[in-house]
Amino acid sequence: MVYYFILLAVFIIFYINKLTNALCLVREIPEERQPGVFRTINILITILLISSYVEILLT
Repeated sequence: MVYYFILLAVFIIFYINKLTNALCLVREIPEERQPGVFRTINILITILLISSYVEILLT
C-alpha cells in the first residue's frame, strides 16, 4: 500500500505543478514571483499528502 500511495502522490504533485504553470500563464504572474508560487503550492500539497497518509495509516 505504501508504494501505491507514493506513486499516487508523485502523480498528484506532477499534475498540480502542471495546473500551477497554467495558472501562472493565465494570470500573467511575473517570472520573479513564479518560484514562490510553485514553492508555496508544493509545500501545501506535500503537507496535505503527508496528513492523508498518516490518517490512512492510523485508521
